[in-house]
Amino acid sequence: MFKSLSNSEPPETQTARGMEQKNAPAEPFIAFRHVGISFDGRSVLENVSFSVERGQTLCILGRSGVGKSVSLRMLMGFLKPDTGSIRVDGHELTSLNEEGLREIRKRVTMVFQNGALFDSLSVRENVAFPLRERGGMSEEAIQAEVDRLIGLVGAEDVAADLPASLSTGRRRAVAIARALAAKPEVVLYDEPTTMVDPIIARLLGDLIEGLKQQLGFTSIVVTHDMRFAERLADQVLFLHLGQAQSFGTLKAFLASSDPHIQQFLTLDAYSLPSELDFDRSVMKHG
Repeated sequence: MFKSLSNSEPPETQTARGMEQKNAPAEPFIAFRHVGISFDGRSVLENVSFSVERGQTLCILGRSGVGKSVSLRMLMGFLKPDTGSIRVDGHELTSLNEEGLREIRKRVTMVFQNGALFDSLSVRENVAFPLRERGGMSEEAIQAEVDRLIGLVGAEDVAADLPASLSTGRRRAVAIARALAAKPEVVLYDEPTTMVDPIIARLLGDLIEGLKQQLGFTSIVVTHDMRFAERLADQVLFLHLGQAQSFGTLKAFLASSDPHIQQFLTLDAYSLPSELDFDRSVMKHG
């Protein structure tokens, strides 16, 4: 007769192995391991590794064209890496079919740089769209949730407006509200401060930071704006020529002697108001 696997080791060995598994560190909520991707023979990311714990904010920094936004699109399953592993809460994204990726996208949502709002729908209808798509809610409940989300980002006064009539900063705020309607666990922000002035960048930072504190989101923020990252980051990934030049705490990043990092910090240095309350009325003009 064949021996069962449970009896193939002495009891003390089985006990030790069980203790090892119990004491093993938990897997990061999000993990990139040796990820690489190329387009038309040009390497965009090469051997990139980083991780994000649940509830943390990671800021991905670097110049334009170094693969920052590509990282987010791979995490959403819109792009598949050529090499490496991408895991979310223990699920290997590279092996999921489209149905599996749809399930991941219920947990991970993205705020695109252009907002990706529906031009023909009002702010209210844009925010309601994910709620209706998910189903299971009465119209009364949908409208109540829309009111809550619009209020959360300070867009009550433009609820009936079309996206084209809004400033860049306000479109970004509405896009955040629509992303929250999907009830995600992870929110990805693609260059939220591009094409907005420093004051509006500060206000968007207040909003993202407030949402993290209130709702406990895990966040990844792609940005070239160092001051913005300083306000939000628990961890920093710095990409240079498609490689992870640095990954670690904000403090370690700022203290780095790496010449590429020092050049980035020097060129991106600028002054922001040191004291600025989150005045939602300013968002109208950003």
